Amino acid sequence: MKKQLLGFLACIGAFALNAQQTPTWSADIACIVYSHCTSCHNPNGIGPFSLNSYDDAYGYRYALQGATTSRYMPPWPPDPSFNSLAHERLLSDDEIALIDAWVNGGAPRGNASEEPDPPQINSPAEISSPTWTGAIPAYTVPAISNDLYRCFVIPTNFTTDKFITGFEVLPGNREIVHHVLVFQDTTNQALILDANDPGPGYSSFGGVGIQDAKLLGGWVPGASAKFTPNNMGIKLPKNAKIILQIHYPQGSTGQVDSTRLNLLLSNGPMRNLSIEAALNHITSLTNGPLYIPANTTKTFHSQYTIPVGVTVLGIGPHAHLICESMRSFAVLPNGDTLNLINIPHWDFHWQGFYDFRQPLFLPAGTVLHGYATYNNTASNPNNPNSPPQAVFLGEATTDEMMLCYFTYTFHFPSDENIVIDDSDHPDHYLDCTTSTVITSNEEAIELQAIRMYPNPASDELTIEYDGAGQAIFELYDMLGRPVASVKVSDNQQSINTAQLTKGMYYAAIKTNGRLVQVGKVVIQE
Repeated sequence: MKKQLLGFLACIGAFALNAQQTPTWSADIACIVYSHCTSCHNPNGIGPFSLNSYDDAYGYRYALQGATTSRYMPPWPPDPSFNSLAHERLLSDDEIALIDAWVNGGAPRGNASEEPDPPQINSPAEISSPTWTGAIPAYTVPAISNDLYRCFVIPTNFTTDKFITGFEVLPGNREIVHHVLVFQDTTNQALILDANDPGPGYSSFGGVGIQDAKLLGGWVPGASAKFTPNNMGIKLPKNAKIILQIHYPQGSTGQVDSTRLNLLLSNGPMRNLSIEAALNHITSLTNGPLYIPANTTKTFHSQYTIPVGVTVLGIGPHAHLICESMRSFAVLPNGDTLNLINIPHWDFHWQGFYDFRQPLFLPAGTVLHGYATYNNTASNPNNPNSPPQAVFLGEATTDEMMLCYFTYTFHFPSDENIVIDDSDHPDHYLDCTTSTVITSNEEAIELQAIRMYPNPASDELTIEYDGAGQAIFELYDMLGRPVASVKVSDNQQSINTAQLTKGMYYAAIKTNGRLVQVGKVVIQE
């Protein structure tokens, strides 16, 4: 502990160095490298070499210098000047200058007794007692010449709906697991795809090959466990199948992986967190279709008007190889613009899911905008075709997508008190020993369960409500216009929906003028 404290104090004091003094590993550089680099650059990590000691860093000092001064590493694609997001993996200008001066000065070690200990990469899981855990079967990566996207299906066998309140992906082999996307499937299509593909799992690039699969979350190197705020959870329907889509990069041939997913679950009732691509290449593209002719650069715009007030916790842009940049912002009803995310140099291999420092309240009438630029010319080093070929919408390696996922729930006024990350600087491992927990100062909200069936509905929708006293049930169309309102007496009420237009509707239930639960209803013919 004393050794670590000395190392941490040395790191803090590094910025007061005299400009003529050469930084040393022990006093200035070690804690920067251990805080920002070693989580990937370790003997079991995805980094191409280890940065787990002075000898490691000295041997790769020029690579370290070049990657940091160019800001290629650590990987953090979003532009912090556009919007500062939670848990940014960024080096400050002072830290970059220290590494640069250290290498230029001969990379001296300094006093070895003052070096901080390297982080323990093989530490126990952050969710040490999961409610549910599932792992893929031991999978040996076959001979591959390109990146492999393999989907593994894990049944849950739950007899009732659950809510995910804690989420953690544990890569089985950090050398080859580049990133993991986690979906849920209630259609059993994943089992069919698995059965039709020899070996464990099935291959699918982009999505998981199932139209109705819902995204639950993901993992990228350096990510930690995620926990939802009080009274919030991601709904996991009974008997849902979990799908882990794992990206194995080139060079993984012959290696074995057994990635695991740990979940904390609640039986509810809870406020449901949804993850949906409100901005997408199908329903919200204003200048589609998504088609990029050969030897052209083209920018597409996606737009969506939010029909009801929502609390947005995070954002996740998604595209493929010829995308060059992506950004998203919101225009509030009063005309103000709220910057969400800007990735000026899109890199398919470093896309992720990003949390806001505090949840954002987007009132009804807010317009979401997304822009993506695609470079389908020979000047794009990531272009999969040489010479360039026409690129269409699709899930194949040579196709393209334009999606922007949002993690959201319907708004409660106390959501403004939630804090996700209030740090002024990216976390250092020496003083950040706990999980990344989303905390909330809000008072506990008593939620009551509401059931709506059948859903989808055609001629009639029945509402059951478990709360005490009389409630008001309201139905809104996708533009936020009320289409039905009834009092729920004796905890049950039916609504005639035969005259409603086919499509998606928002449902809300209120007691004493207070919104207590929301959901979605599909009306079909």
